[in-house]
Amino acid sequence: MPRFNAFEYLSSPESTQAGNCIGVVYGVDSTLRKWAIDAIVGESEWTQVDGEVCKWSDLRDDLATASLFDFDGGDKRTLVVRSADKFLSNHRTEIEKYVSAPGDATRLILELESLASNTRVYKAVDKSHLLVACTSATDAKLGITAASRRKFLTTFVAGRHKTQLAAAAADALVEMLGEEIGMLDTEIAKLALYVDVGGKIEEPLVRDVVAGWQGKTVWQITDAIAAGDAAEALRQLDKLFSGGQRAIALLPQIAWSLRRLGMTTAAIEFRERSGRPWQFEDALAAGGIRRGFEIQSAKKQLQSIGRERAKQLLPWLLDADLRLKGTHSAEGRDRFLLEQLILKLARQA
Repeated sequence: MPRFNAFEYLSSPESTQAGNCIGVVYGVDSTLRKWAIDAIVGESEWTQVDGEVCKWSDLRDDLATASLFDFDGGDKRTLVVRSADKFLSNHRTEIEKYVSAPGDATRLILELESLASNTRVYKAVDKSHLLVACTSATDAKLGITAASRRKFLTTFVAGRHKTQLAAAAADALVEMLGEEIGMLDTEIAKLALYVDVGGKIEEPLVRDVVAGWQGKTVWQITDAIAAGDAAEALRQLDKLFSGGQRAIALLPQIAWSLRRLGMTTAAIEFRERSGRPWQFEDALAAGGIRRGFEIQSAKKQLQSIGRERAKQLLPWLLDADLRLKGTHSAEGRDRFLLEQLILKLARQA
């Protein structure tokens, strides 16, 4: 079976999903890896394990256990090994043996950040199973070009948010934000709020929202929240409301950077509960913060916020999102909700 890049595979996963006993999803883009795994699993029963701690002996029985609903071989149970680089390194011999003669009871999916093409695992999977390369950087060997990335953004990613994306708008997003699909997906989700359902995002809207004064003001709000300066955050929020912005469009923009800080804190908490050592940079990467200038800024913000308040970021943001789409969707109540959220987020310990 040929190797796929994630853009190709996600555009039509049905043709390769059924019947594959082994799949390897690898590459530096964590968002593409997640989407590819979701596409492989489909609606079937599945289990995931942490590749940093599990051992091959833990999986043998699971791999031999079929789904109760696998009547005709089409609803195969799936076992996903997340962050499997260490797992593969520790159990390479066993995995090579299994890949050469896999069982057919359960589908095995390995999620890797990298996989060298000269390894036996790569060659065996590439020959007989499913191999999906998850990177958004242009790569002639993988068949990834600026044009294929643009098509993926304007079809698959825009379609996720029930909107249309002009080709020039997609190019502008890559120019301003870089190639990371998770970042681009988040920005398209925000831009979709500015147009009607099924409407089209054009380049002027991208440049106005992403690089305009509104974007700068949102960053000032999140910086003020992290510093515990509620008064400054509310002043900047008032500027946005005075400029005609709506709460339903502002919350995702404000929440974007704060959610990443919350995910970083959750990663730290998980490692500590598991008794595992952690590095700040690894936790930040798990939260989606990887660029140099972002790392330094995020460290300062987390230190300012403090552990206890940072642990509440995700539940507070989720609660606000649900209320804004329900009990506080009316004009006036939506602004009150956003102001109340900022006061809560920016409260000093």
